Amino acid sequence: MNFNRLKKSFGFALTGINYALNSDQNLVIHFIVAFLVIIASILLGLSTLEMAILGLTILMVITAELLNTSVEKAIDLVTKEHRTDARIAKDVASGMVLIVAMGSIIIGVLIFLPHIIKLFR
Repeated sequence: MNFNRLKKSFGFALTGINYALNSDQNLVIHFIVAFLVIIASILLGLSTLEMAILGLTILMVITAELLNTSVEKAIDLVTKEHRTDARIAKDVASGMVLIVAMGSIIIGVLIFLPHIIKLFR
């Protein structure tokens, strides 16, 4: 195993995440919401399974947003023109993020709602 190559690959990955955080406001919003969800899950005493499901959901949303950013940048690299195919590809990638985010909200409600109801009983 070449540790220098491994170190470089981690550096490239962190550079990519840093770029995305600095150029994509939606990714920043996802990270803020993820932080709040983690804090709420600790305060409400969620089970390990519930926290694992929320963790996977958070990872799916952030991964979808990173993929969307990379798709948009790749398309911009290929063409700067306003082309229908490029717009459709970007819109579909954005739609992916929207679907994952909406699914994560549903999962969050299903997990958090019983705990929140218990607080008011």
